[in-house]
Amino acid sequence: MNWSAAIKDFANYLKIERGLQHNTVVNYQLDVEKLQQYLDDFKIEVSPLKISVEAIREFIYDFSKSANARSQARLISGLKSFFDYLVFEDLREDNPMVLIEAPKIGRKLPDTLSLKEIDQLLDAIDLSSGQGQRNKAIIELLYGCGLRVSELVNLRISDLYFEESFINVVGKGDKQRFVPISDYTIKYIELYQKHIRNHQQIAAGHEDILFLNRRGKQLSRAMIFTVIRTLANKANIKKKISPHTFRHSFATHLLENGADLRAIQQMLGHESITTTEVYMHLNQSHLRETIEKFHPRT
Repeated sequence: MNWSAAIKDFANYLKIERGLQHNTVVNYQLDVEKLQQYLDDFKIEVSPLKISVEAIREFIYDFSKSANARSQARLISGLKSFFDYLVFEDLREDNPMVLIEAPKIGRKLPDTLSLKEIDQLLDAIDLSSGQGQRNKAIIELLYGCGLRVSELVNLRISDLYFEESFINVVGKGDKQRFVPISDYTIKYIELYQKHIRNHQQIAAGHEDILFLNRRGKQLSRAMIFTVIRTLANKANIKKKISPHTFRHSFATHLLENGADLRAIQQMLGHESITTTEVYMHLNQSHLRETIEKFHPRT
């Protein structure tokens, strides 16, 4: 089995059997392709079934010269999954990555926006245009429901259960979850639908997609990033923000106002509570205020 065939089979396994999203599958492929490219560059002829721990160590050493610890850890994780797959398929007897340690990295705390900064962004939107009305609804939804950008662009009108105050969100691995939505957020989505979307010429196949571009088609992830960065510049916000920043802000503000961590986990669609617990580390001053307010010995 050559590298190209093994990588293709690995990608199909991730997509079909593990149900991973396209972007995740692509990232795993890229990890293995970096190793393949290294072997090609140094004219090392060895198959994925026979490559040794030593050869992989040399590759990682070479990669580390131009990559930070986080990138190295990500690469090692991707390669480990690839060789796990080969072992799972009985194509290899061992996973050479078990003897290779990833560099220790500190947990990166997510960036957040204050409520004032979120209001600044919203105030920077030009509501005289159709795109402005749409963008306001997008940001209210990102912050109001803590959605991932992929969940936002794929949201359908048939996923909206406004009478019940819920939306149906399709997350990672096509897993569905119901997320509560406030009347405040519903108002701006309905304004967009009534005054903008209902007057657009909608492209075939996009009739059920909620947020559309000027051509009546589904928005891309890249377009959402562009909208937010443009607004951040206009609002003079110096932080480097992305759609995910609103998700982090959603979780952080809920926690600071007393929300249960398990409830936040369900709304975010995290499989593990450990992922959600990162928000516990965001605001140590808030935690101090909490203990001073509620502990009987203070």
